[in-house]
Amino acid sequence: MHNTLPRIIQGGMGVGVSNWRLAKAVSRLGQLGVVSGTALDIVMARRLQEGDPDGDVRRALRAFTFPQMAQRVLDALFVPGGIQPDKAYKSLDMHALKDKRMRTELCIVSNFVEIFLAREGHDNPVGINYLEKVQLPHLPSLYGAMLAGVAVVIVGAGIAVEMPAVLDLLKDHKTATYSVHVHNAHPDTDTQSVFDPSLYHEAASGLPPLRRPAFLPIISSDTLATMFLRKAKGSVGGFVVETPLAGGHNAPPRGALHLTPDGQPIYGPRDVVDLAVLRRLGLPFWLAGSYDSPEQVQAALAAGAAGVQVGTAFALCEESGLMPALRRALVAQALAGQTRVATDPLASPTGFPFKVAQMEGTLSQETIYQQRRRVCDLGFLREPYRRDDGTIGYRCPAEPEASFLAKGGRAEALEGRKCVCNALLANIGLGQRLADGTEPCLLTLGDSFATIGRFCRPGSLDYRAEDVIRVLLPSSQHSA
Repeated sequence: MHNTLPRIIQGGMGVGVSNWRLAKAVSRLGQLGVVSGTALDIVMARRLQEGDPDGDVRRALRAFTFPQMAQRVLDALFVPGGIQPDKAYKSLDMHALKDKRMRTELCIVSNFVEIFLAREGHDNPVGINYLEKVQLPHLPSLYGAMLAGVAVVIVGAGIAVEMPAVLDLLKDHKTATYSVHVHNAHPDTDTQSVFDPSLYHEAASGLPPLRRPAFLPIISSDTLATMFLRKAKGSVGGFVVETPLAGGHNAPPRGALHLTPDGQPIYGPRDVVDLAVLRRLGLPFWLAGSYDSPEQVQAALAAGAAGVQVGTAFALCEESGLMPALRRALVAQALAGQTRVATDPLASPTGFPFKVAQMEGTLSQETIYQQRRRVCDLGFLREPYRRDDGTIGYRCPAEPEASFLAKGGRAEALEGRKCVCNALLANIGLGQRLADGTEPCLLTLGDSFATIGRFCRPGSLDYRAEDVIRVLLPSSQHSA
């Protein structure tokens, strides 16, 4: 990591919730700001189609390492003045083991843009968060973020044991491979994603020296921490230790699955991380999951943690990418004592439990879920699978039922699955415009949603990232 470890890591949340503005605000205050790397190619593509009203994306594109690539992206997607409010966003090819060149370039450029903007105007480190369940864009996305000087890579929702070696290779602009999980793959099935940076270099542009970012896997058990250090070929900089109280995707309970009467997974003693094991490993770790008060932060430090990762409090601050009306409605719920967060074992196509904030008009309501026509036009959570003829197909239990079943999917896997891809884009105002309406939202927050009022200014539904840090770190001890 860095000479000075942050007390607070701002969580990399949703799609565009942890955007460059939020990460910049946190990093400028001396903590670790983190952008969400999930679906950044779609986020940037839609920002450009909205006309890039503040010019931020175009400013970052002018600074991109390979100007011809930046221009191709601009030519393909930028709409001066923005598309009409009733016009659908442009469809892009879904990711595959062998992406088309334009989609790969979009990954490189979009990750560069988000990190460039988050780092602009200060010298403090900025991180990026990826989901291991979204493996296909990993390599070009990492390269783009590294071209912009990302300092920390955080990966959750899976065990990204190959990531450290990839970072070592990309640092030197070398070809990297990544093993992609393919359902029912045979030993002779090609399951490798390959990225050769030299194929994207431009002769007129020199290659900048890259720094190798620190790698922080998100873990839910001390066993995983030990396994990472044993199997990873490359350095691990520390760990983010998430409990089931955290928002987003949670690790499933260890052992047999038991549910509460309202259908939520029950966690037990086996799901408690042995912090003594982590302390013995000698690497810094940050605790995550309802560490939303100064007392909780101090308890984490007393337990040997370098600090805490905070998500929900930052998700609802002004700099967050959530639509302002949506954000304020959620804060109003909290101030009125009307919050409810449920851990839904079925909502996410990943198969991981997913924290869902209950809110009227969103997919958390059964009526809204049933009314939505199943559409799979983004495909980030599609699972690669081996067809009978040996080729690779892609399926998602949130896609149209007939399509999923025709691809060999199990009927029971369809139950309760929600299109997280489209819903998370809707949360930030970039939901697809459909003939029968705009995509509905689906909010994910942690259990600390109920106490969010501690950060609000008197009589206001608004607060800023600096308010979160001021409340959580009331003393001058802002770094380790």
